[in-house]
Order: sequence, then C-alpha cells, then structure tokens
Amino acid sequence: MATAEFKGLNRITGPFIFMDPVPGVGYGELVEVTGADGSTRRGRVVLVSQKAITVQVFEGTQDLVPSSTSVRFLKRPLEMPLSRQVLGRTFNGIGEPIDGCGPVYGGKRVSVNGLPLNPVARRYPRNFIHTGISAIDTLTTLIRGQKLPIFSGNGLPHNRLAVQIATQSRIVGDESFAVCFAGIGIKHDDAAFFMRELSQRGRNANMVTFLNLADDPVIERIATPRMALTTAEYLAFELGMHVLVIITDMTNYCEALRELGVAAGEVPSRKGYPSYLYSDLASLYERAGVLKDRPGSVTQLPILTMPNDDITHPIPDLTGFITEGQIVLSRELNSKGIYPPIDVLTSLSRLMKDGIGKGYTREDHPNLASQLFASYSRVQDVRALASVVGEEELSPADKQSLAFGTAFEESFLRQGQEEDRDISESLDIGWEILKLLPRSELTRVTLTEINQRMK
Repeated sequence: MATAEFKGLNRITGPFIFMDPVPGVGYGELVEVTGADGSTRRGRVVLVSQKAITVQVFEGTQDLVPSSTSVRFLKRPLEMPLSRQVLGRTFNGIGEPIDGCGPVYGGKRVSVNGLPLNPVARRYPRNFIHTGISAIDTLTTLIRGQKLPIFSGNGLPHNRLAVQIATQSRIVGDESFAVCFAGIGIKHDDAAFFMRELSQRGRNANMVTFLNLADDPVIERIATPRMALTTAEYLAFELGMHVLVIITDMTNYCEALRELGVAAGEVPSRKGYPSYLYSDLASLYERAGVLKDRPGSVTQLPILTMPNDDITHPIPDLTGFITEGQIVLSRELNSKGIYPPIDVLTSLSRLMKDGIGKGYTREDHPNLASQLFASYSRVQDVRALASVVGEEELSPADKQSLAFGTAFEESFLRQGQEEDRDISESLDIGWEILKLLPRSELTRVTLTEINQRMK
C-alpha cells in the first residue's frame, strides 16, 4: 500500500505533533517525521478526529519546526521482527538491536499492539515454575500462566531478585522454557548490572532482553513492555515454549503514562494518573495465560516500586486488582541483612493451591506451607508482646516461637544471591525449623507427615 507524506504541522507540544485530518489514517499507525535537516524520527498516531491528528514522536520533538516538518504515514502499526533468532538477543525499548549482532532475519513482523487473551480461550493455569527461591517456591508459588507482581520500594534489592529469578527459573521436566526480560526507565548502572549478571550466569541462550534507559525518550517506555509481551506471545503460541516475562519497573511505565497524559491535556485522575490507568495496565497483564488450543504459555512477573512504600498507591492498588496475588518485599527484613527480604505474611499467590501438592511439587507441600504461615504469623504476635514485657517474661512456648522466627528468617528466607534451591530442599528446611516448636502447635500438618518428616 502506498504511503502518504504531508508537510507542515499545526503545532508542537512536548512529544506530540498536531496536524490537519488526513483521510485513511488509523489509530496506532506508524509514522516517519522528517525535520528540516533531513533527520528522520519515528512516531505513532495516538488520536484521530475530524479536527486533527495527534502523533507521539518516539525520539522527541526537539529542533522540529512546524512549517518545515514533514510526516509520512506508513500504513502499518509499530511492529517487531520475530523469529527463533531473537533468543539470546538484546534490544532497546522499541525493538532495535543494541547487541551489535545486526537485525533479526526470517520469521515475520508482528504488531506490538496485542490484545488480552480471551477468557473463553484460556485453560486454567497449573504446574509450578521453579525459581530456586524458598519463600516463593514454597509459600507464594508461581504457577505457569499466572501474573504475579513483585511489590518493592526504592532501595530494596528487586533488581538483584529479578536477575536471580530470570537466571534460575525453569519448569521441571520441560526444556522449552524462555525468559523475556524488560527494563523500563532504568539507570545506566542498573542496565550494566543486568547485562553483566545475565551474561555471566549463562542463561542468555534462552533469554530475550529489552532495555529502555532513563534518558531515553519517555514515549519509548510505553512501547517496551509491549515489545517484550509480543515476543513472549510469539515464542509461546507460535513456537510452543513456556515463557516467563519479567518487567521492571512498572512504576516507570505508569509515570510515563502520566507525563504523556499531562502533555496531551488529558483530565487527570488519582494522583495525576490518567483515568484509563486501570484498563491500560489490564491490557498488559491480561496478555499472560495458557490457551486451550495452542501449546506454550506466558507467565508474567512484573516488578513495581511503591512510591513512599504505600501499598494503597494507585499503581500497586490497581495492579493488585488485576493480578493473581503479589510478592511484597520488606524494608524491615532488608535492614536485618536478609536476602531476599520477602514478607511472606503480606504476600499471596491465589493460584498456588492448584499447582502444588501431589503430582506437581510434593504431597506435603500444601500442609507445610499452611503451617509455616500460621507459625510465623504467631511469631509477630510474640515479638509484639516481648517488646512490651521483655523476653524474660515470656512463657516457654512463646520463647520457642521466637526461636522459630529467627530460624525461619535466617535459614528459610535467607539465601545466597546465586543459591538455587530445589523445591524438595526448601520443603525439608521448612520441616527442619518446625522441629523448634512443640508438636502440640503443629495443627496444620497431619500426624503421618510429622512422623515421616520430623524423625
């Protein structure tokens, strides 16, 4: 189809250019914007009306002059070239290779404007994904096809945790596993950390990396998660792979939405975010799942930093409505030097119950997880009591609970940054620390399990 080129703009505002209506132009269409010096930038149509067309320019509108700027409509949406050769490659936020290995050949070009999976076409998620991290595998189990966000805060080691999950995750007994790793608005030192760690740990062959830097144009942050998800959908539903998508940091994505909304003159909603923030996040998160009629699966592990550690902030609040649980990082545990500082009592995996136990992990997993939750929850009550009356005034049972709490944090939660624990090892550690409690308090596990596991 022939492309159309038009010269002259009505005005330029921030990253947006405005021009008169053009017949046949569609929403999301890719454009080329050429300045007076002949340099070309890419953009995307974001508004089509009878009065005007609005285009977001990816590289920004600096040095553009309305009268001498020309716009060419390419009659196609923003696309990503995809083939099996994307595995092991690194791209920028808009899908351009930055690893020095040239363009992606073969395969096909796919629009990044994907759609959420039809609920009717979904198959219920089952089968746990091994992360090698005891607190996740045992107590907030990640299920294949699930969307399970990590709620973090500034200064917490979510980037380190993201790398560890990316390099250790797998589906036991299935080799067709891949990871799509997307960094949104990340600093240069974080990007260098990701590149160094991901390459040194030897999982690059089954990983596709997208890096959008903090000094890249804001509009690119809108495209980055869509690039990663489109790649994941291709690998999953075209090539039959099981793909884990790790996105960090979704807060930067939402901040970009807010910034662009303000520039476009949209009426803001809670804390200045656009009123469509919920539906926009849902359009990304709901691209995870398992289809009935196709092989493969897409699992999402988005990471977001909660502003001021406020879990009621619009970003974690809306994310929690859409996703199937959350993993929450604790500043208190981090201050104790415990890594990963996962607060298991505020974390939750809603699909965990259907992907663990006999035939999935181990038969004693469900009861053991319930007992660990209950026992560690009591630890918090005892610690609160001890802060008032002192430890020496506690009953023997309460002192045993304190000992259990310390062992739980030091032996079960704490592990090395490269320590990859098998699920059986994690469960065995759980049983070992339960020995610190009197058997009368082990009300969530069966007597048979106690006799088998606590000899």
